[in-house]
Amino acid sequence: MTEQTETEEQKPKGKLTLSRPGRLELNKTIKAGQVRQSFSHGRSKSVAVEVRRKRTFKQSADGAMTEVRAVLGEPEVADETTVAVIEDEAATEAAIEKARKAAALHALTEEEKAARARALSGAKSAESEYERIAEEAARLRLEHETEERQLAEEAGRREEEETKRREEEEEREHTEEGAARNAAEQAARLEARVAKTGDASAEMADPGKVKLKIGGRDGAQTNEPEDTASRSKRGRTEPSKLTPKRGESRRRAGRLTIAQALDDHERTRSLASLRRSRERERRAQQGLDGTVKIIRDVVVPETITVQELANRMAERSIDVIKSLMNMDVMATATQTIDADIAEVVVSEFGHTFKRVSEADVEIGFLGEADSEEAMHPRPPVVTVMGHVDHGKTSLLDALRSTDVVSGEAGGITQHIGAYQVQIRSGDRITFIDTPGHAAFTAMRARGANVTDIVILVVAADDGIMPQTVEAIDHANAAKVPIIVAINKMDRPDADSTRVRNELLQHELVVEELGGDILAVEISAIEKTNLDKLEEAIVLQAEILELKANFDRTAEGVVVEARLESGRGAVTTLLVQRGTLKVGDIIVAGSMYGRVRAMNSDVGEKIDTAGPSSPVEVIGLGGTPDAGDEFAVVDSEARARELTEFRERRAREERTAITSRGTLETMFDQIGSGESQELAILIKADAQGSMEAIQNSAQQISTDEVSVRVLHSGVGGVNESDVTLAKASNAMIVAFNVRANPQARELLAQNRVDIRYYSIIYEVIDDMKTMLSDMLAPLKRENFLGNAKVLEVFNITKVGRIAGCQITDGMVKRGASVRLLRDDIVIHQGSLSTLKRFKDEVREVREGFECGMAFENYQDLKVDDVIECFEVEEVARTL
Repeated sequence: MTEQTETEEQKPKGKLTLSRPGRLELNKTIKAGQVRQSFSHGRSKSVAVEVRRKRTFKQSADGAMTEVRAVLGEPEVADETTVAVIEDEAATEAAIEKARKAAALHALTEEEKAARARALSGAKSAESEYERIAEEAARLRLEHETEERQLAEEAGRREEEETKRREEEEEREHTEEGAARNAAEQAARLEARVAKTGDASAEMADPGKVKLKIGGRDGAQTNEPEDTASRSKRGRTEPSKLTPKRGESRRRAGRLTIAQALDDHERTRSLASLRRSRERERRAQQGLDGTVKIIRDVVVPETITVQELANRMAERSIDVIKSLMNMDVMATATQTIDADIAEVVVSEFGHTFKRVSEADVEIGFLGEADSEEAMHPRPPVVTVMGHVDHGKTSLLDALRSTDVVSGEAGGITQHIGAYQVQIRSGDRITFIDTPGHAAFTAMRARGANVTDIVILVVAADDGIMPQTVEAIDHANAAKVPIIVAINKMDRPDADSTRVRNELLQHELVVEELGGDILAVEISAIEKTNLDKLEEAIVLQAEILELKANFDRTAEGVVVEARLESGRGAVTTLLVQRGTLKVGDIIVAGSMYGRVRAMNSDVGEKIDTAGPSSPVEVIGLGGTPDAGDEFAVVDSEARARELTEFRERRAREERTAITSRGTLETMFDQIGSGESQELAILIKADAQGSMEAIQNSAQQISTDEVSVRVLHSGVGGVNESDVTLAKASNAMIVAFNVRANPQARELLAQNRVDIRYYSIIYEVIDDMKTMLSDMLAPLKRENFLGNAKVLEVFNITKVGRIAGCQITDGMVKRGASVRLLRDDIVIHQGSLSTLKRFKDEVREVREGFECGMAFENYQDLKVDDVIECFEVEEVARTL
């Protein structure tokens, strides 16, 4: 914006006078004018400007007032009022001058205006450059001041460090001087003592071994002024004082100061450093260096991973892998190697190799034998054995005054029952009732193995039967004494003498015949002579002197196991030694668990069970096999280790049985029609029943037809069982169990065959019937007759016809024939035609002639013999 002044030239100020005669007036104190302001886009505006003039007066000494006028070039007046007046007039003059310049600028030409604009721009650029240079100079001056300040601080810090170093050097020199002085004094005292006593000690003989005690521990003389910890407390550790590592250069490290450069003191090793060095040399000479390799006993199982082997040797896994690579064995840290390769690796690293087997995990499962002092008398365990329906369970009912027979399906015992009875004398006897059916052979064998005495029940009216003989064999194999109970003496046809004589055939000689076998005639129904049987049991137990240790962890055998709804796995255990308590962790076969509850044989809850006590235990994770040994372990980890090993071993045994060769052979036999299978799925109420069904299925199987058990278990039939049976086209055998609602629905949808049983021999009879139906029928030949060829005729479009005479029996059309030539069979087939004269006949009997032709065979000759027969198919049974 530019300003243009439109006022006239101002005249010099005048005094107050009379400008015209006869007229009085004052000069104007305000000068007015117009200023035009120019804006962008050609716009302009006139602005009125007023210049106000201020007059200042000063009082003189005589009191008169005089006007103060500012004159340029005159010296400043000391009076403040005069200075203010001058400044005001100077501002006024500057404004007038500015307006004059604006007017002059308005009168300039365009070239002059451009030149003046360029000059003004140059002046502004120069001014901005000057400002930038001034700012740069200020920045450099600030950096210079900062650097000088840092240098001053660094110099102060260096001076402080130098002061500390000098103090440390003085303290170290003072300590060394004191140590040397003390050493000299001690040496002098020792010399004086030796000179006085005349006895030179071993220490004087080797002065280097004299121990000095200088303000620290015995024998730990040191001239080090202080340790690193003390230096760290005072401040930062000086870099030049750091001790170099072994094998590195001992040159001075860190920043070199002027004081250090001018210091001519040579740094030497301390006495403690020399002592440590000599100690290391001595240990190295004696083989006591800490780097000596430690020889370890490395226990290696049959298979082990490379990483685990390295951990047991305390070696790096990469070193073990390199060793294996040198043996041309490429293995990573997670791969498994066998014990032979591991033995070579262990020997190469210098350790001692010890091989263990996986079966070693069972070592210590059953405790050691008890000492004689810890043994105390225990009740005898008596097993009742005999043929089916000879009164075993009835005898136990009479002894227990209970009724168990009515609860057994079919009137036979299908489980092993364990009971404890207190007789009139106060003694306790544990009875084990075993099934007598042929299917329960394994259960009888287990009963004989866990018992002390066997009671052989023989019916007086039946005598010795097959299962009776089997029970005698089991008792002899277990080497346990036998007491014969001749039952059913109340029957009219009872004959005890016959029974005693039949026992002689099996090497059982009763006392009446001069032997040592006790025989008691009883009647379980009438309860006669039961007291004599009890006395015989007690007498035999006294002879055996049965004892056990009560104060130890329990061990025993699984009698029976089953699944119950709401209770889970219920296991019947017979404690053989020790005391079983609630809360103990037990391992039974491949199952383990904590005893949550125990019930006695009469259903009462108990907390402990001693030797010879049968108990029902709840808490196992599953149903173990009947006959498995159980024992209490100290921890769940130990129990898990045992059960995992047993499960793995059982799985390997099953895999070995169904090996590739066996499967291929079985499939080949099935494909060729040589072998057929009946697939079944067994679910039973108890482990013993399931085992009996499996054993019976194996016994009735033959080479042509067999029973294949896909799955067996304890408990009700569930959905997974139905799915498996559907996929394998198998039949479900449910023994004393039922299918749940979901399984019943699936059975109806998939039409799976399921059969419910409650008696063991019904299961066996049905399986025999099904296997018999699968057998190929037996082909039987029925001879019809012979015919002799008298003449052979060639007939067009028919072929060769044999004119024959029936010499024996008869010949039927459609029957099978053989052509014999010189008593050798040269063809076997069937007749295509049989004619008598020109008519087709059904049969021709002996003495008549006929014509015969063979199907697809023309080589007929005179004097050949034709044998006629029929093939009959006969159904086979197992």
